[in-house]
Amino acid sequence: MTQDFKTPEIIVPPQRSLHSPTQQQIERLQHHSIVELEAVQQFHAWLDDKRQCRHACRVIGDSRTGKTVACDAYRHKHTQKQLNNGDAPIIPVMYFHAPTESGPRELFVGLLDYLQYRITRGTISELRDRVYRLLKTCQVEMIILDEAHRLRPKTFSELRDIFDLLSISVVLVGTDRLDAVVRRDEQVYNRFMACHRFQRMDSQTLEDTTAIWEAYVLKLPQPSNLTSAPMQKILGASTRGYLGLLDEILRTAARRALQLGRSQIDVNLLTQAAAEYH
Repeated sequence: MTQDFKTPEIIVPPQRSLHSPTQQQIERLQHHSIVELEAVQQFHAWLDDKRQCRHACRVIGDSRTGKTVACDAYRHKHTQKQLNNGDAPIIPVMYFHAPTESGPRELFVGLLDYLQYRITRGTISELRDRVYRLLKTCQVEMIILDEAHRLRPKTFSELRDIFDLLSISVVLVGTDRLDAVVRRDEQVYNRFMACHRFQRMDSQTLEDTTAIWEAYVLKLPQPSNLTSAPMQKILGASTRGYLGLLDEILRTAARRALQLGRSQIDVNLLTQAAAEYH
């Protein structure tokens, strides 16, 4: 008895084509955007103070509360300046996203990459000297280190020296795990005592933020009334106050509405999008 191993025919029905403006709206919703909420503006003012005074500090909060986006926005506000051809650029604010188990070498190589310095080989001592020289040359005022709870203990000592020796504001960003790590070393904690905490949204903040997202991020052809009680009940339960989840759920629901040829988000669409985040 023989078996038939022929490959089955795969039939794909023709997809409904989207009009160009609709497709452009969908693509726009897929792009990253930064919304300067009032809390973000207050955070940036706090960072301004730390940068101008050259103070070290910590930024703590749960994942998805908006820490990374807010820090990235601050970096973009202080972009590098090229004064003359051939001169080193002025880079007021640097940003480093720490990989897992980041030791001193990973830190120095990451900073050199950010400063677009090609030579990233050598001993730790050589890398350190190179980084110090470039930080001075580029007039760096602040270094923001995201996911700082991933740093090894020796790396915190290097950051402490950058703060002490170069008078550069060092900002450690992470979850409560970072808090626990920093407090283990009195020398580190004494330098990074100043702390800004990102909180989850309460019901009023969720409603206000939803209104901003509907008007300035989603921008669908017709209002969806996302601040209504039924919509807010769905969003409150699914986002649990996390800004990152609110952004994902609303963008997902908006894209699906456009793909279905609709001009707004209804309760069913929002329920379906939110159901993926339980």
